[in-house]
Amino acid sequence: MKKPLSGAFSAFLLAGAVALAGALPASAASAAPSKGATAPAKTPAVTVDFAGTVALSDCSGSLVRMPNSAAGDPALVLTNGHCLETGMPNPGEVITDQPSSRTFTLLNSSGGRLGTLRATKVVYSTMTDTDVTFYQLNTSYAAIKSRYGISPLTMSTTHPVAGAAIDVVSGFWKKIYSCNVDGFVYRLKEGDWTWKDSLRYTPACNTIGGTSGSPVVDTATGQLVAINNTGNENGESCTVDNPCEVDENGNVTVRQGINYAEETYFIPSCFAAGNRLDLTLPDCVLPQP
Repeated sequence: MKKPLSGAFSAFLLAGAVALAGALPASAASAAPSKGATAPAKTPAVTVDFAGTVALSDCSGSLVRMPNSAAGDPALVLTNGHCLETGMPNPGEVITDQPSSRTFTLLNSSGGRLGTLRATKVVYSTMTDTDVTFYQLNTSYAAIKSRYGISPLTMSTTHPVAGAAIDVVSGFWKKIYSCNVDGFVYRLKEGDWTWKDSLRYTPACNTIGGTSGSPVVDTATGQLVAINNTGNENGESCTVDNPCEVDENGNVTVRQGINYAEETYFIPSCFAAGNRLDLTLPDCVLPQP
């Protein structure tokens, strides 16, 4: 996992900010993309910068809105499940409506500090099937826009496509990684956790520790299509910090130096009007407590 630079497990630590090595030959048969068509190469239509991103104490994140969010709704911040301040959720664990006073540094377009945002609660957090934490803030999108001039990133409701140009925007490092969607992974397994239909980057996105929770932005639309979360560091198979790809037939592929994100297109279907989480909505597929 692209875990915080400090934490309870030494396995998640990285020595400085050294980038991961490029892709090495896989140790098993390649896993075919599970979804999504191949996108033709396009010139970026949107200039991606740091506006709307946040820095956590040890991770990255972003101020986000659902397609139906209103200006007066309580604002949401998105980061990884494994960035939760109370510790990583166990496999099968889902956390909802947990009080939180966590703070986030809001960044401007160039990565400069604008101010501090504060959570009131963890809306949702899990590392089962995906790797996400949503925080609700004590302020609205309209208030943030009025005070700081910053708008949230909009979460796409469309499955990303192979070949699409993307930017991974790290508020922690104030660095943008640019690459393409290389393909999709039926199951991505790391330690005791398993994620479904993960997004694999081309080698140029050599993300490092501290980039956990970074928004993955489609440069054609400017919308958030995934959340950065892990990469295989030293070629081990299916261990912590060394995720492996598992296809529909159980074949395992290891790609040392390659990094991954978890898709987010299905998440807006779990939020009702007013940014209210509702896991009972008919199209919601997020794991339930």
